[in-house]
Amino acid sequence: MGVVNGNQGLVSTCLGEITDRRNQSQAFTYLPVLYGIGGITGPLLGGLLVFETNPFTGNKNPYPYLAPNIVSAVILLVDFVLTAIFLEESLEDADSLPKIGKKVRSLFAWLWQFTGNSRHPTYVEVPQEPIHPHNHRDSETEGHDSDLDSASEMSSILGHSEELSWDEIFTRDTLLLLLTYLIFALCNVSFNSLFPIFAQAKPPAGRSLTPSEIGLAQGFAGIVTIIFQICIFNRLRDKMGNRWSYRAGLFGFVVSFILMPFIGYKSKSSEGLTGKSAIMATELCLVLLVKTIASVGGLTSALLLVTNSAPNHAVLGALNGLAQTLSAAGRAVGPFLSGGLFSLTAKLQPKGEAVAFGVFGAVSFIGFILSFGIRGRSLEAEGWGEDSDAGKSDDEEPSGV
Repeated sequence: MGVVNGNQGLVSTCLGEITDRRNQSQAFTYLPVLYGIGGITGPLLGGLLVFETNPFTGNKNPYPYLAPNIVSAVILLVDFVLTAIFLEESLEDADSLPKIGKKVRSLFAWLWQFTGNSRHPTYVEVPQEPIHPHNHRDSETEGHDSDLDSASEMSSILGHSEELSWDEIFTRDTLLLLLTYLIFALCNVSFNSLFPIFAQAKPPAGRSLTPSEIGLAQGFAGIVTIIFQICIFNRLRDKMGNRWSYRAGLFGFVVSFILMPFIGYKSKSSEGLTGKSAIMATELCLVLLVKTIASVGGLTSALLLVTNSAPNHAVLGALNGLAQTLSAAGRAVGPFLSGGLFSLTAKLQPKGEAVAFGVFGAVSFIGFILSFGIRGRSLEAEGWGEDSDAGKSDDEEPSGV
């Protein structure tokens, strides 16, 4: 999953390259919509296509999970063919990049020199000496030029930019954005991991919901994702801006983590949806509504902020890749920490289940506070806030390391 799960970073980079600040929010808005559609249809197809028995013969099926895997593989294959035929290259200087074979050879040459302690490795850039008319070291200069070419090529492979310094790329805004994005991803996946465990666990730690009830609740979240992104988010973002909508997303996590362990219990009666169960369902949907809006709105704003924080398109892919790497780190650690913490504290009563939610609520709050350090107005869409007094706030303060 880590090796081949880089699509979000690539899609964000491509969208950033084919849009500008006048229309980028409209394009980025549809990313969570697509995730929401996948979140609804994926489990639905997966569940409906699992056959314990052969539907034609009635015999036991030796491969009950074959159908959903084949369908997924076919969808991916169609996706690959369509992108290979119709997707145009968005990187402006793609034609000047070395071919894949040359990249692989240069990478192995770099590894060989790095591990072999070469006395004159070509990946170390040395300033080129000026050529004098009577310089008798012409051959040496030619060799030096070839080393520079190799270093330049390796630099492009490793993602280094010769035009921008480290300080110009990793400003205060960029560093805080990457750090808070790590917290955002960690808290998002931790909530997604805690919710089904908490919902299924027996009282008093859990709420004893059935798998179908948990599935309906998650389906509700997917529908909310689509409606919010298409109908509401753009209007809110136009009013609030990228930075404040991102902060609102982090604060929404704080609220949802605090409220979740305090929802009521389902009625023990088996006679349909009683009043107690209806109250519990309403409370659950309200918390999921807050969390879903926070996650999809915050994710869209985060992607826009990362895109706008890149000084130019030459480093946009590197920044998106780094943001995706940090996000993957948060998604890897979150389920382990949240599930383990819930298991350790669920036996503590009363409200032992609130410990796990409270810890990640506190982490979300730290991310929310840190997000106020992201102040550069260059991160906003073109023309945002020109007619308001927002430009007179400390948000206009220039950012630097």
